[in-house]
Amino acid sequence: MHALTPGAIIVSRGYPRLPREATAERSRPRSQPGKGDAVPSITLITTSQLSRLIGLPQAPAIVDVRTDEDCRADPRLLPGSLRRDYRAVAHWALDYRDRSVVVLCQKGQKLSEGTAAWLRHEGISAEVLEGGFDGWKKASEPLVRTDTIPPRDEQGRTLWVTRSRPKIDRIACPWLIRRFVDPNAIFLFVNASEVTSVAERFKATPFDIEGVFWSHRGETCTFDTMIEEFGLRTQPLLHLAKIVRGADTARPDLVPECAGLLAASLGYSRMYKDDLPQLEAAMALYDAFYRWCRDAREETHNWPSHQPRS
Repeated sequence: MHALTPGAIIVSRGYPRLPREATAERSRPRSQPGKGDAVPSITLITTSQLSRLIGLPQAPAIVDVRTDEDCRADPRLLPGSLRRDYRAVAHWALDYRDRSVVVLCQKGQKLSEGTAAWLRHEGISAEVLEGGFDGWKKASEPLVRTDTIPPRDEQGRTLWVTRSRPKIDRIACPWLIRRFVDPNAIFLFVNASEVTSVAERFKATPFDIEGVFWSHRGETCTFDTMIEEFGLRTQPLLHLAKIVRGADTARPDLVPECAGLLAASLGYSRMYKDDLPQLEAAMALYDAFYRWCRDAREETHNWPSHQPRS
């Protein structure tokens, strides 16, 4: 990895933030200010708390301020995180206006504490990841491979291109990228015959076409490829991949939810003439499927009997 320069964006991105889930407060780190009872820390977030937020539309921006030396030792990134130079925080702090931020360094100590304090000085809600990168890694939480992330533009965004009129894979892949790899990623939808030429002229990464790296492999689809290559093999995403694969490759027997995703996807494609508004609207569909895969697979629903008690 190249040495950081003040103000440089090195990798990944950020999100707006969600209020803590109901149970999160009970596990919030507690500080011990000298004598007396411990009080909840308002400047720390635990690995388990952040893990529950990653992948959601309301997740915080995650800023990685590790040193070059630390990143060379392990260049992987927390999902959705953006590497920044802590020495230049005064220059980039206001990029996070109206957002909540989680800052991490190697151990969750001086670099992240100082960066978060500066952000709060600028009126930005900022927390430090307790234990930093080491704590996240020790907890066996997912880390994104950086050697497969495409080159970024001057604003730190990845640029992707695929065929127009998306249905399933070409919506699922942008959802995965924006939620777990690069929230600021740009997607170009063009005529199928022009994808390769547009990729070359605009320095974009082609996906979900034949003969490119990011595409179907055997019986799996492009969504499967991205999960594998980015190192995102979590159980919720692997189950979502089965749903996407079955809907995208006419194999609704893989899991029962395939038919529902296919029906919703075809409906979206008929509701929108423009691919970009379709993508923005369908992000919520994949958010819902992801939350079901993560939190609700065992839940059932039935008509209540409302029988009076005897």
